[in-house]
Order: sequence, then C-alpha cells, then structure tokens
Amino acid sequence: MRTYQYFLLLFWVGQPYPTFSAPLSKRTSGFPAKKRALELSGNSKNELNRSKRSWMWNQFFLLEEYTGSDYQYVGKLHSDQDRGDGSLKYILSGDGAGDLFIINENTGDIQATKRLDREEKPVYILRAQAINRKTGRPVEPESEFIIKIHDINDNEPIFTKEVYTATVPEMSDVGTFVVQVTATDADDPTYGNSAKVVYSILQGQPYFSVESETGIIKTALLNMDRENREQYQVVIQAKDMGGQMGGLSGTTTVNITLTDVNDNPPRFPQSTYQFKTPESSPPGTPIGRIKASDADMGENAEIEYSITDGEGLDMFDVITDQETQEGIITVKKLLDFEKQKVYTLKVEASNPHVEPRFLYLGPFKDSATVRIIVEDVDEPPVFSKLAYIVQVREDAQVNTTIGSVSAQDPDAARNPVRYSVDRHTDMDRIFNIDSGNGSIFTSKLLDRETLLWHNITVIATEINNPKQSSRVPLYIKVLDVNDNAPEFAEFYETFVCEKAKADQLIQTLRAVDKDDPYSGHQFSFSLAPEAAIGSNFTIQDNKVTVVLFAALRRQRKKEPLIISKEDIRDNIVSYNDEGGGEEDTQAFDIGTLRNPEAIEDNKLRRDIVPETLFLPRRTPTARDNTDVRDFINQRLKENDTDPTAPPYDSLATYAYEGTGSVADSLSSLESVTTDGDQDYDYLSDWGPRFKKLADMYGGVDSDKDS
Repeated sequence: MRTYQYFLLLFWVGQPYPTFSAPLSKRTSGFPAKKRALELSGNSKNELNRSKRSWMWNQFFLLEEYTGSDYQYVGKLHSDQDRGDGSLKYILSGDGAGDLFIINENTGDIQATKRLDREEKPVYILRAQAINRKTGRPVEPESEFIIKIHDINDNEPIFTKEVYTATVPEMSDVGTFVVQVTATDADDPTYGNSAKVVYSILQGQPYFSVESETGIIKTALLNMDRENREQYQVVIQAKDMGGQMGGLSGTTTVNITLTDVNDNPPRFPQSTYQFKTPESSPPGTPIGRIKASDADMGENAEIEYSITDGEGLDMFDVITDQETQEGIITVKKLLDFEKQKVYTLKVEASNPHVEPRFLYLGPFKDSATVRIIVEDVDEPPVFSKLAYIVQVREDAQVNTTIGSVSAQDPDAARNPVRYSVDRHTDMDRIFNIDSGNGSIFTSKLLDRETLLWHNITVIATEINNPKQSSRVPLYIKVLDVNDNAPEFAEFYETFVCEKAKADQLIQTLRAVDKDDPYSGHQFSFSLAPEAAIGSNFTIQDNKVTVVLFAALRRQRKKEPLIISKEDIRDNIVSYNDEGGGEEDTQAFDIGTLRNPEAIEDNKLRRDIVPETLFLPRRTPTARDNTDVRDFINQRLKENDTDPTAPPYDSLATYAYEGTGSVADSLSSLESVTTDGDQDYDYLSDWGPRFKKLADMYGGVDSDKDS
C-alpha cells in the first residue's frame, strides 16, 4: 500500500448541484475505501514534521446528467504551503484530467467540463500535486482522490427479449408455470429506487397473471381448452422506481400457445356404413374406408380400428392408415356369393394413448356398424376334384371308357358345361372325352411297355360364356397285361472245348420279360424241338435261369476248316482282333495291298458306334513300295500313333497273321495239323475281353479217352 506524505485542505463555494467531501477528525492510514487519508507535509529545510490540519478529504460526489450552461464545480484543492503569493502551482492528473476535469493552477478549483453519465463510468480516480512554480519541485507529495457520480433515474427497464414465446398444456390447473420474463435497469441499484423494477400485466387477463417481483407468468383461468382457443398474446410491463409514479417503464410481448392433451375421444360421424365387393375379391382387397374424428392432434388423435363383433368377424379385417387415420376394411378370406350375400360388422375406433386424468369424461372409443354386400360374379366351372387318377389295362380296346370327370358352374345360373381334352397334353390323341358327360375313353391301343403313365389336362367350359373355363389334371395309369414273350437277356455265344466232359457246365442263360407281373416272372427253359433231336447238349431248367450242359462227348475229329477247294476265296479273315469274335469278319481284298492308292477311308464297325468320332484320316501313299511287308510295317506304325485307332472295336488289317501279335495266332487252321493239346492258361492274362475264351480253354482238361 502506498503511503502519502502530504495533506490538502478543502474549501467549497456555492454551486448549482451539491458536492460532497468526506471530513476526517484525525490522521489515519489507508485510502480511499474507508474514507481515510495519510497527511504529511514538509518544511523549507526538508525536514519532515507532523502538524495538525483543520480539514481533510479524499473523495467528491457529483450528480450525473448535468444540464447547466457553465462548468459543473467539483471542489477545491489547497496546500498549507500556499501563502497566497502565487508561488505554488496545482497540477491534476488521472481519469479525465485536463479534458473532462480541469483545475485552476493558482486556486486549486476543480470543474467538470462535460455532462457525466453514471451508466457509462460511475467512478473517476485522479491525482493532485502542488509544486513550486519557480523551481518546479513538488512542495507536497502527490495525493489520490475519487470522484463518484451519483445516479439519477435516467434509464427505463429493458426486457431481455422483445418477444417471448411459451407453451402450456391445455386444461392446466390455475397457477401452472408458463414462462419467466426479465427486465434490467441500467441505473444504480444501490442508490435509491431508480433500478427497482416491478412487473405487471397489461394484456392477457383473465387467462394469465404475472408475479410483480419475479416476472413469472402463470395460468389464471381453469379449463382453458385448446380446441376452443389455441393462441394467446400477453403484454407485460416492467416499471422502475418500485412502480411508483414518475418511474420509467418498458414492455414486452409474450405469445403463449396451448399444447394438446388427449381430452377428446374419437367419434364416428355416422353410425352405419355400407360397402359392396365382388365375390372374386382376393384376400387383402380393400373394400372401403371409415374415419372417426378426433378433436385432438398429434399422437393424441391417433386412432386404432378393430372388428369386435358381427357375422363377418372371420371374413374381413380392418387396418389403420397411419397417414389419414382412416380404417380400411379388407377381405380376409375368399367370399362366395352363393353361400352368403350380406355381412354385418361392428367396428370400433379407440385412442391408443389415453391420459388417466381425463377418463372421468368417459371411454375414449366409439363404434359403428358396417354392412358389406357381396356381389355375384360369373365364375368358371369348378371340378369335383383337384385332380383325377384312373387306371386302364393295356389290352383295352379302342373306345373303352376308363373313367369320367365332373364340373359345374358355381353361379346361381348353373350354366351347362362342355368338356374337352387339351391336345397339347395328348399330342397322339390316345384319349378322348364325351363333351356332354365328361366320360373318358381310349381312341388308340395302349402299350404299358411303351408308356406307363399318361398325364393329360381336361378343360371344362361354360357353353353360354366360353371365356369361363377351368382345367384339371387327369393321370392315367396303364396296367400290365402279359402280352410279351420272354427274351434272352443278351446274345449268347457259347464256346466249348472238344474235350469237354459229359454234364459239364458250359453256359448259364437268363431270360427277361417286358411285362411286369406283381409276383415276379417264372420262366420255363427247354431246347427247341428241332435242336433237341440228336443234340449233344442238355438244359437244366431252374425256373429262372437255365444251365446248358454238354450231354456227351463228340468224337475228336481232325478236319480242315476249309473242306472244299471251291470254297477258297481271295480273302483274309483276321482272328487276332480284340473285337466281336469270329463273326466280326469284314473281308479285305488283298489286292489292295498291291495298289495302296485304292485303300478306302478308315471303316468303323457297323454294329458299334464309337463314343468319339474323328475326322477320317487318309493314309499317305507309300510310293514305289513293292514289298508288302514294308507296307504292313508302315501301317502298323501309323495305327500305333493314330488317336482314332482301337481300343474301340474296329478292323485293323496288317496282312500277315500272327506277325507282331503278342498273342500270336489264334487261328484254328493250325490246330488240324497237330495232335498235341495246347496250354491256354495264358488267356487269363489278356484281360476281361478274353475272359470267355479263358473260361472255355483254360480250365482243367477233360477226359481224353472219352
């Protein structure tokens, strides 16, 4: 804290507005909060002496908004060192010094040059000092003082908003809080009543009131109904000086809206509704709309519709359109004019959101009667069944009746019906129908082994209205008749060694039948009469399969394969081909070996179709090849590298039988030249294609003496 080593004397004179100073009776420390000043003065010998002063000051008071033509007098500064000879000079510094506040340097009088506004600046702090005019040295230490501006009521209350907006639920109790308004006054709240504001209501009674001290607006009337009036405009006044006469005032507008509560139940505008719908309406079809009115708004006006009673409780439904709050009556099940022509419903409308405090007003729902008339529609004929299944023996004669269908017009008119067969389902016209009575009969002979089931479609059409037709599937099963002879399951080619023993098993035969009796097939096997006479073989019949036995040993004869010289042809029969056996003989003219250019394209077997067909390959001509063996070697090489060559069955002729063959020759031509028995066990190593030969020739040798 700064200590001041001086004191000043205050003198004041008459002035238009009073000024004030704070006198102190003794020297004190501290400045300026407690209105005390530390006074010190010095003598000419620069010695510090304490001396008693008659008056001391530390602040002045001025009224704001001075309107006089002269400067406003503030006060006077005077030093004990001032002898009145003009040797001292007073200097002023601080807030507004030299501009707003000026001092007479000779007399120490202070004046305000301008009009002061407390709301702009309420306090000014200045510093004063007395100096020797000649030397410029201070004769007193610098002293600080305050000028306070006294408030006058020159500001009216101002609300924080020009317009307030508020809401309050309708039907609120009296005294329900709505909104609080606030006004401020720029005057000094600590000085007088210039800033003391009081609120009052100028417009909006008797619906609302305002608390005078707080500005809180409340409801003042019971049962204010939004449905009667929704908007209110309230004008509130704020007045200073505690509301006394002469105080300044300001106003604001408060727009108050009553918000909705669910205080109104839904109500149907009429008690009965009537709609029509054709009997052909599918489920989900809307029939009509009903709407209950509700004076509320928002979720309080939401309505749920339901069917609570009536004949059509299970035939119709009602849903709520969330946009329009309408009830939509829809078809729930298929209708039938012939069964029921009129339905009566009881439909209820209710609020899903209910406020318990308004339940005393009654139930928040209403009901109405809905009458629905079903209109007749010309419907297509209806078959007595969804599908028909009939059976017929495959040996049935043409025009045999196998069954019937029935359809009738469901309408009240009972129009006659004509029947027909959809020929897209019976392209071969195997069946036909009587157009009048619906009898189904055959028009062609049947064969179960060709087609077991026939699936056709029958059409029923109204004679008076051909556009009205319907279809039904008809499934016809052909029953089996034993009309097929047994057949051997496969082509049997049996081989037997010439040394076979009597009663030796040489082949098992199996038969099949295209017919399909329920108890299974029973076959009887026997040798044909022409083959049974003097036959060397017998058959053992076991009712399903048959076993062929060698009955007796035929004497061994060594006969040449070619008996007659006239039977010799210029042909080569190949036996070393892994194909169909000896019957697979495609004659090859040996003359072509002499003329290579005459060779035909590769020939495939006529009785077997290869899985993959390749383009025919023409073998290049071997020019100047006179040696048949060279030609054959060339053919062998080409076939080994040809992707179209066997394994599938085909004829590949190399001209020399046995040459280059792993199995050597299988021809029986050489067998007539030797009496020795050969070992055929190697046949079992040749794979499945030679299994038959391996079984025939590779078994245990028969009795040689037989």
